[in-house]
Amino acid sequence: MPQYLISVWHDDTFEVDFSTPDAQRLAAQVGAFNHDLQQAGAWVFAAGLHPASSATVVRSSGGEVSMTDGPYAETKEQMGGFWVIEAADLDGALEWAGKAAAACEGPVEVRPAQG
Repeated sequence: MPQYLISVWHDDTFEVDFSTPDAQRLAAQVGAFNHDLQQAGAWVFAAGLHPASSATVVRSSGGEVSMTDGPYAETKEQMGGFWVIEAADLDGALEWAGKAAAACEGPVEVRPAQG
């Protein structure tokens, strides 16, 4: 079955304080979404990410490896987490993405995996 990446996007200044009622509500919504994915057999893997400021960019050129503080992309929006799901087709993945956007109360992006 084809796999799809559903990525969650936030402003680069987004931080979650899990002690707040809003964060606890969002965590419960995402937890329910995760449960639904697992029950439907669509779940492959998911994770939240630390802020983009924690990233390290690794480059290789001419046999030399260099590392610099990230993020790689200089943009206001950064990926905050993701799901890898299985769906019969793009329409099915987009249906799950709508539920993910509702659970996160923010935008998500869907991309088919190669291969």
